[in-house]
Amino acid sequence: MLRESKPEVEEASRSRASLSRAVWDALLLCTGDMEHLDDYVQDKSFVLQLAVWGLRGVARVTLANNPLTGALILAALYWASPWQGLLGTLGALASTLTAVIMGQDSAEVSGGHHGCNGMLVSLLMGVFSSAGDWYWRLLLPVCLGSATCVFVSSGLSSVLARWDLPVSVFPFNIIIILYLLCVGPDNLDFPHQPALPPGALAPNSTKVVAVEVMRGIPLGVGQIFACAALGPSLLILGAVALYSPLLAAHALLGSAVGSLAGLSMAVHHHSLYSGLSGFNGALGCMSVGGLFFTFNWRTHLLAITSAFLSAYADIALGNLLGTVGLPACSWAATLTATLMLLLTGSLAAYRIPTGQVMAPEHNLHACSQRAAGNTTERERTVV
Repeated sequence: MLRESKPEVEEASRSRASLSRAVWDALLLCTGDMEHLDDYVQDKSFVLQLAVWGLRGVARVTLANNPLTGALILAALYWASPWQGLLGTLGALASTLTAVIMGQDSAEVSGGHHGCNGMLVSLLMGVFSSAGDWYWRLLLPVCLGSATCVFVSSGLSSVLARWDLPVSVFPFNIIIILYLLCVGPDNLDFPHQPALPPGALAPNSTKVVAVEVMRGIPLGVGQIFACAALGPSLLILGAVALYSPLLAAHALLGSAVGSLAGLSMAVHHHSLYSGLSGFNGALGCMSVGGLFFTFNWRTHLLAITSAFLSAYADIALGNLLGTVGLPACSWAATLTATLMLLLTGSLAAYRIPTGQVMAPEHNLHACSQRAAGNTTERERTVV
């Protein structure tokens, strides 16, 4: 009996191993940049292509380039607020469609570079609107503002390309400030809540609650999308991890650094508990931690430095712009990341050209292959 059952056991073991391998291969297809999906939709209908481009734009807000990541993030936004989810969807599609009509670079359009700015503009318009949810008049400035991002992006790209700098979310930061200045705080058709200056907030009267501060760290990742709910924020973090675990780890680390910077400056406790202190730190850390720089211990320390600078710059800009009722948005992280990309010296050697940026793990693998190839070439030369 034992001899007869042994082949069956081996066959069952091989079947389980084959199934595990198939599941693992399927999971790997969903990670990274999913370039195979672009090849699949290349000859499909325009509606499907637009959907994939729009989802990449959603993911680009977290510096990812994965449509499945974008779909999970969009699901998280609908979970937190269906109205905000609708605005984000409309903004991403409006800006992407505008880029197609304007004949923008096809690689940038398909990569979601235009969709991310349109989505952020629409989300922030919804957050600062004081008219409540399902205020349909807001859809007009949402569409116009998202479309205008493409014009700003196109103009900035020709300037920033001289230094091999990405346009990033400069268009979003510019357009949302212009919109809030245009409508003003007393606009009857598009009323909005002005950002409060620090002096208008009630002073901290109680001790810091450590549990709330810890809860604010994952919320800092959600606040990248103006989401202050814990469940959706964790889903957003998981979506980033699907694209790149290294990027997700830097997002969480950067948010923690931002909270620490907020504690050191005794910011209002609401900023710590809601994640507002952490989201710029998260963006600053993600930009450097393996995305635009090859990951190693030097660039890891540089990523932490970028997170601190982004967080402190956000506090300073919040104090400055808050006096005139304007939010600091993500100006701090955008300016800090741009400054990091302009670094000279030995750290500049780890900089990845903008056109070659992919998932951090892929960047690290490509760097290892180049190093191995250079070593082999030197050995051949010596021989």
